[in-house]
Amino acid sequence: MEWHANAAALGALVGWLAGWWVPLLIRLVPEPDSALTGEGSLKEPYAEVAARPGLAWQSAIGCGFASGLIAAAVGSQAWLLFAPLVPVCVALTVIDWRTRLLPKIVVLPATAYVLLAGAGLSLATGDTVDLTRGVLGMICARALFWVIWRINAAGMGFGDVRLAAVVGFALGYLGWPEFVIGLYAGFLLLGVPGLGYAVVRRDRGLLRMAVPFGPFMLVGALVGILFGPIVARYLGYA
Repeated sequence: MEWHANAAALGALVGWLAGWWVPLLIRLVPEPDSALTGEGSLKEPYAEVAARPGLAWQSAIGCGFASGLIAAAVGSQAWLLFAPLVPVCVALTVIDWRTRLLPKIVVLPATAYVLLAGAGLSLATGDTVDLTRGVLGMICARALFWVIWRINAAGMGFGDVRLAAVVGFALGYLGWPEFVIGLYAGFLLLGVPGLGYAVVRRDRGLLRMAVPFGPFMLVGALVGILFGPIVARYLGYA
């Protein structure tokens, strides 16, 4: 796998600058009609989430780190597809972790963006293979998460289903190894530590504890972008 050092430096700088605006993005999200989370507890207002001490510099570091790694892995051209998504995904990570919600007013425009940006990039390069694979990835990921949601709505919110479409397109656009590893990594990142914690505490009830899946899905997507091609080459598929 070729690493792009110049693109990584640019990506880290742009991501760091964009990260400072994450609190403002969170503050602009309208409050839902219900003040309760999916678990029935009182939701923390978005304005209070945005005002948390240190959120701006923490988001700047997170965006810079993620954007730099993505640019290093995919290069400057494909990175253009992801650059605006990074601060949005960091904002969604913070929101979901604090409120157990993934507001559709943020997720749906992100979905429209990846489709339009992917189509524009494909037209610019004259190659529609990546776009086709991205659309297939979006359909497959959303269908998979919809089935999981239907089977166990208490364990997964519909916001995760919507977010899966964004993640599925982005990973599918890059390649099937990124798609498979990225989706699978999200479940592993949630399940393995959770299982280990339950074993250490000897409390099976911890396995039924409600945990927001959005952050794990997004970190898993980053893992897929970074290590999908490496795993594919190791297994002889690339």
